[in-house]
Amino acid sequence: MNYKGTSVFENSLIWFGAAVSIAEIVTGTYFAPLGFKRGVLAILLGHFIGCFLLYLAGLIGGKMRKSAMETTKMSFGSKGALLFTGLNIFQLIGWTAIMIYDGALAANHVFDLGNWIWCLLIGFLIILWIFMGIQNIARVNMVAMTGLFILTLILSFLIFKKNHMLEASTGALSFGAAVELSIAMPLSWLPLISDYTREAQKPAKATLASAVTYGIVSSWMYIMGMGAALFTAESDIAQIMVKAGLGAAGLMIIVFSTVTTTFLDAYSAGISSETLSNKINGKSFAIIVTVMGILGAIFLPLHDMTDFLYFIGSVFAPMVAIMIADFFILKKNKEKDAYNLQNLLIWLLGFVIYRWLMTVDIVIGNTLPDMAITILLSILADKLRKK
Repeated sequence: MNYKGTSVFENSLIWFGAAVSIAEIVTGTYFAPLGFKRGVLAILLGHFIGCFLLYLAGLIGGKMRKSAMETTKMSFGSKGALLFTGLNIFQLIGWTAIMIYDGALAANHVFDLGNWIWCLLIGFLIILWIFMGIQNIARVNMVAMTGLFILTLILSFLIFKKNHMLEASTGALSFGAAVELSIAMPLSWLPLISDYTREAQKPAKATLASAVTYGIVSSWMYIMGMGAALFTAESDIAQIMVKAGLGAAGLMIIVFSTVTTTFLDAYSAGISSETLSNKINGKSFAIIVTVMGILGAIFLPLHDMTDFLYFIGSVFAPMVAIMIADFFILKKNKEKDAYNLQNLLIWLLGFVIYRWLMTVDIVIGNTLPDMAITILLSILADKLRKK
């Protein structure tokens, strides 16, 4: 009997919605100092690396029918995994605030109601999405994604219709740092993807479709942002929409892209909270996270997220590397342990190595070398333990 879960198409829609985001377009503007050709290369290379890791992480949860934070128990023990649950909830609260902040700021440029009012309106829609739940938003998502796809094509045309490309600005962004910024966005979804692939009828196909869909659309969002900076000399997407007369249509892009992406953050925070205690109601916690995100968006300065992205990479790249080593190479399941000190120490080493690699300009970024070293340490530690 087939598992009555989400279809491959529904999973693709979810990750299409995750990728269409003002935050991703804004991050793309940071690539302008590289020029168009080198910027596109950095974006594509980073997304290829990041989305391959996203696929592996989602495949673990999909095959085991476990949420993202439940799968961490397989490598770090039932209590040891709580460290990553806490860190994941922290980053999801941060993302919720950043997404609402960026969405409200852009929406207010199109239709001036006041940033805090837009924060409240976007937050209300996110809570509405949470109430509907992952199983009930398929039709709503289809309508929203169709509209967003059409409007995104229009926005792309407005950005790239100019034949003349402006010269790249003289910024300090290196190619390696740009690749890492490109990896960082899919990497931020690593602790979430299994929350959705575990519900899939066909986990392997749904995971592949999710990673590929996210990779293609997210890359295009980055390129749009970079194109906005290089072709229009404008890094504010809302201003481009206003100048082009995309009033209501531009507002729809901003609001619905923010809601469909931020819903995933808040929803996954709720699922992660259930790992902390079976007394916690995930949906209620997701609403609390959304409220915290609204307050953060109103009262905190959230204009630059590069340090936040690098922090996410340093925490979750070595974590997933250890999980990949245990599940795909060593075939080990350590969830019966309370704490797996060996893997926790390897993770700490991986974290320190990542932070050190940030001081070195590597053409493929920091994530891949850090994960390769962490996987190697896991294999060596396992062999030494056997001896």
